Amino acid sequence: MAKYLLGVLCVAAMAIFALPLRAADDVVTAVHGTVTKVDSDTKTIVVKTKDGTEHSIHYVDKTAVHGADATEAGAKDSYKGIKEGSDVVVHYTEKGTVKTGVEIDRVGKDGVKTVDGTVEKVGDGGKTVVIKGADGTEHTFRVAGHDTAVSAEEIGKGTDKGAKVTVYYTESAGKKVAHFFEKI
Repeated sequence: MAKYLLGVLCVAAMAIFALPLRAADDVVTAVHGTVTKVDSDTKTIVVKTKDGTEHSIHYVDKTAVHGADATEAGAKDSYKGIKEGSDVVVHYTEKGTVKTGVEIDRVGKDGVKTVDGTVEKVGDGGKTVVIKGADGTEHTFRVAGHDTAVSAEEIGKGTDKGAKVTVYYTESAGKKVAHFFEKI
């Protein structure tokens, strides 16, 4: 009986240590920039941010793409319509040094829309955010995805309330859905 109990405790201890590692692997980060390269052979895109940093991000069959042009989806120098010069927000996970795209949002016409403004209010759990635009109009956004909700919660914790941000969003069933917040 003692050996059995010891075995159960060892398995439980390993599970306790493994769970935080698994959770850390699933953290989603987002980056906004311009696609400088699409390589269909290695299934990677390179995104260059405003500060000049380049991020090489792998894409997989299940990587979701929003706002891509369907007529360009089959081109060799594009991935589902995302091509060199596209303005994008890429949500990715990172394991070691490998970044894998979860979602790619093309910014602009027929893609993800943007609005600049000041954070007025963040709902419980970061599920909604109210942004006041330069013209005084208040925009209420539902928040999509866990990583975006975490960003919204951080904004709402006090020091960032009133921060100037750009919200990248889509519209669904008459509601604005925020996909990414970027401090201005």
